[in-house]
Amino acid sequence: MAQQAEEKNGSFLVSTFRVGETLLGIDTLRVQEIIRAADMTRVHHAPEYVQGVINLRGKIVTVLDLSRKLDFSPAEVGDESRVIIVDREDEYVGLLVDSISDVIVAERERMIPSPPNVEGTQEKFFQGVYRGDQGLIAVLDVEEVLSIGDK
Repeated sequence: MAQQAEEKNGSFLVSTFRVGETLLGIDTLRVQEIIRAADMTRVHHAPEYVQGVINLRGKIVTVLDLSRKLDFSPAEVGDESRVIIVDREDEYVGLLVDSISDVIVAERERMIPSPPNVEGTQEKFFQGVYRGDQGLIAVLDVEEVLSIGDK
């Protein structure tokens, strides 16, 4: 019911976070939970953006280093690092981020397409850019980020 109300007035909730110095966002409907970055088991022969796997209450969750997936500098896991757990086709996947920010209400009319200078690999990972009160927020296209491919 709340989702229908949000869709009618053209707004949606965005969970914001940082990867390096970049402020990013993800539609909160895609977020299952956010956990501390714990010890991960490395996966041999996995793509470089796969940080490892974790056991989350009996479920094996693959954790992706979002900074590598987006062609940023590799993440340094620290005290503020978190893993955003998202559901993809009944499988949990974790996105390693540097820190978590706020949840905001975003109006769809304030979304703009990705800038023309963001092209190639990075461009496909974003739905667009939201002009929020705290600045520009690049909103992730979760399906593209989780798709299998070179990056």
